[in-house]
Parts: sequence; structure tokens; C-alpha cells
Amino acid sequence: MKLLRFGPVGEERPGMLADDGSVRDLSSVVPDISADTLSDAGLDALRAIDVTSLPTVPEGSRLGPCVSGTGKFICIGLNYSDHAAESGMAVPSEPVIFMKATSAICGANDPIVIPRGSKKTDWEVELAVVIGNRAKYVSEADALSYVAGYAVTNDVSEREFQLEREGNWTKGKSCDNFGQIGPWLVTRDEVPDPQALKMWLTVNGKTMQDGSTSTMVYGVAHLVSYLSQFMTLYPGDVISTGTPPGVGMGQSPQQYLKPGDIVELGIDGLGSQKQEVVADPEA
Repeated sequence: MKLLRFGPVGEERPGMLADDGSVRDLSSVVPDISADTLSDAGLDALRAIDVTSLPTVPEGSRLGPCVSGTGKFICIGLNYSDHAAESGMAVPSEPVIFMKATSAICGANDPIVIPRGSKKTDWEVELAVVIGNRAKYVSEADALSYVAGYAVTNDVSEREFQLEREGNWTKGKSCDNFGQIGPWLVTRDEVPDPQALKMWLTVNGKTMQDGSTSTMVYGVAHLVSYLSQFMTLYPGDVISTGTPPGVGMGQSPQQYLKPGDIVELGIDGLGSQKQEVVADPEA
């Protein structure tokens, strides 16, 4: 299944993508795509529905973040060895973990907002893992059974805030509209191998990132298991698993986003995103 949320910011309603490409309204079935919906039982109940009996959502409706009520937005740094190399950093001996503020989360095609004082706003196509069942001290062998599904995310980053200012990476990762998730959540039964997904990103039509989840240093199962040793993962939590090479910081000369740029990105089987870069209207 492909689950989504549609409607204006703050007023999103649950939906599902039908086989004919139409978006169907799930409001009469579930209140939202959130913790209860993401459990194995919740997803099984949705699979039993005749999707064609649901109302059709008007074409062109805004798609919001594909999951609501996210308690933790956990990111993994330097999880592709070639990206670590272009960043001038060593491949870590354990996963590098940092948090992205949940206030950064927005819809797949919502704009990238350049924050006040930004000089180095960058792009990062990543595979997002959405937790479906409470996970604590889980084994790597069992880890994928705790996953509800997968989505595309753009881990937008301000490199000066992240790397050249004091403190950890969080402030360079957490600005408003720095976390597009969607367009939809693809349930795990439709993704037999999360380590075999092609991913790409373009800026103004030029391919910047062209990679695959097969080159992750630490795969999805390892990450879910590893994180669960240090914190309980709850339904709706999102893990952003790292980016392949081709980010702006790694270009020669370096290239960063500016208002008017168009960023497009996607992962095979999970859909694509398109974002206009805009200046923060409150800056």
C-alpha cells in the first residue's frame, strides 16, 4: 500500500494511492496516518478495504508529510562511504546519530526555505524508515518486522550552521522545511529489499546525486536494531538513513541552493519530490 496525507498545512487528512494513480480519501476509515494506523493490525485492516469505494481526492491537492505524530526524527550521518569521502570525514566505526527537529517536517513538494543568515543550504536525498511497532532491544534479524514502511526524504542541511558553528549538527539540520517526507509511505511488504533501491536528485535539471541504498555502510536492519539499544522506537518515528555522494558541499567548487532553484529527487518504487527554493518570508 501507498499511504499519504493530503490537504492544507495543519489540516491534512489520511489517504491512499489507488492502483489507477488516483488518491482516495481514508477519512471515513481512520483519523490519520499515525501510530494506530501503522501497527501490523492497523495496516492489515486497511488492506481489507475496497479502495475503489473510497471518495476520490481532487487532482492537484497538496500532499502533506506521509505520517503524522512523529515523536523522533532520527538521522544517520556519513552512512555512505563515498559521501564520507567527499565530506572529508572518515567512515564511522558505529552509526553517527543526530536528531532533526520534528518542526522541520513538511510535505514532499513543499518549498525548501532558506533560513535567515544561510550561506550554505544543501540537499540530501535519503531513504526514510517509518517505525510501525514499538521497538526496544530488537535483534538485527527481527528488526525489519518493526518497520511500517519507507518513504523519500530530503535531509536539507545548512552546512555553515552544521559544521562551522559551535555545538552538534542539530541546528544545521532543523530549520523550517528542512525535512520533506513523502509523497507517500510505501508499506514494507512492497519493499522486499530496502538495500536495493536506486536513488537520485537533480538541481535545475542537472543530476547531482545518482546512487543506491546498496552502498550504505550500515543497512536498515542494522540501524533499527542499533538505535533500539539506546532508545525505544515508537510507531511514527522516522529514521533518515544517510545520503549518497553528490551533495553541494562535495562539489568543486561547492554549490549551494539559492531562491528560484528547483530540486527534484526520488527513490525507485517510493515516488518522487519536487521543491522550489525560496527565501524565508520572516527573515
